[in-house]
Amino acid sequence: MIDFVGKKQWFFLISAVALIVAIISLAVFKLQPGIDFTGGTSMTLHFTPQVEQSQLRQEFTNVGHPEAMIQKSGDDFFIRMKEISAQKREAMMEGLETSLGSEITVRDYSTIAACIATDTARNAGIAVIIAAAAMLLYIAWAFRRMPKPFRWGTCAIVALVHNVLIVVGIFSILGQIAGVEIDAMFITGVLTVVGYSINNTVVVFDRVRENMSKGISPDFGVTVNCSLMETVVRSANTSLTTLCVILALLFFGGATIHYFILVLLIGLLAGTYSSMCIAGPLLVVWEKKEWGKLLSFAK
Repeated sequence: MIDFVGKKQWFFLISAVALIVAIISLAVFKLQPGIDFTGGTSMTLHFTPQVEQSQLRQEFTNVGHPEAMIQKSGDDFFIRMKEISAQKREAMMEGLETSLGSEITVRDYSTIAACIATDTARNAGIAVIIAAAAMLLYIAWAFRRMPKPFRWGTCAIVALVHNVLIVVGIFSILGQIAGVEIDAMFITGVLTVVGYSINNTVVVFDRVRENMSKGISPDFGVTVNCSLMETVVRSANTSLTTLCVILALLFFGGATIHYFILVLLIGLLAGTYSSMCIAGPLLVVWEKKEWGKLLSFAK
C-alpha cells in the first residue's frame, strides 16, 4: 500500500517548489517566441538534384539562419524563418545553389505579418483557457451526483494548470539557456498535455465515485487512497506505453518535432504525477477542510 493521501503534504511541497521555480522563470526569462508569434517568412523549395534535409539545415545555419524550421514534404522542403526581404532571399538562394550544387525552384513564398502572429498568440491563449473552462464544466456535470461537484472539477483543473505551468516553466528556462523558441507546435503539444492530464484525473475520480457508492469506508481520505491504489497500475502502464512511443519519436524522429515531443514527454511525467499525487489528495484536503494542517506543515 502506498499512502498517497497520508503523504500529501510532501507531494504538495514538491509541486509548490517546482511551480515557484516555473513562475519565477516565466516572470524573469519569459518564453522565447518563434516566427509563428513574431512574424517571419515561409517558402516551399524544390531542389534538382535532391538534397538531404540535414544538409539543407546546416546550410541555413551557415548563412545565418539557425532558427529556420525545415520540413520535407514529398520532393519539396517547407521552410519557416525570420522575415527577410526579397533581395536577401534572392542572394540566399544563389548562395545555397552554389554551396549545395543544386538548382532551386521557389514554389511558394509568403511573409507572416507581425500583427497576424500576435493574433495567433492571443488565440492560442484563448484556446487553452476555453479548454480548461469546458473541462471544468464537464467534470462538474459528470460528477453532479457527488456532493459539491464543482470541487471535483476545480481540483482536476488545478492539477491541469500545475502540468501546464511545469511545461512552460521548463521551456522558459530552455529558452534562456539554449535559445529554444516556442511555435504553433508547442501550443499543439500543450493542448495535447491538457487532454492527457485530464483523462488520467477523471479515471481516478471515477474510481473514487464507485468506491463511495460501495461505502468501503466512512473516511473520505481512506476511500480516495484505496481508489488511487486501484488505479496506480493502470496509470503506470498507460504512461509507460506512451513513454515508449514518445522516446522513440524523440530519438528517431525529425529535428523539427523534437521540441513538440519534449513538450509531450514533460507533460506525460507531470500529468501522471499530478493525477495520482495532487488531484485526489487535494480533493481530500478540501472535503475535510484540512487547510490549516497544510499551513502548519509549510511553517
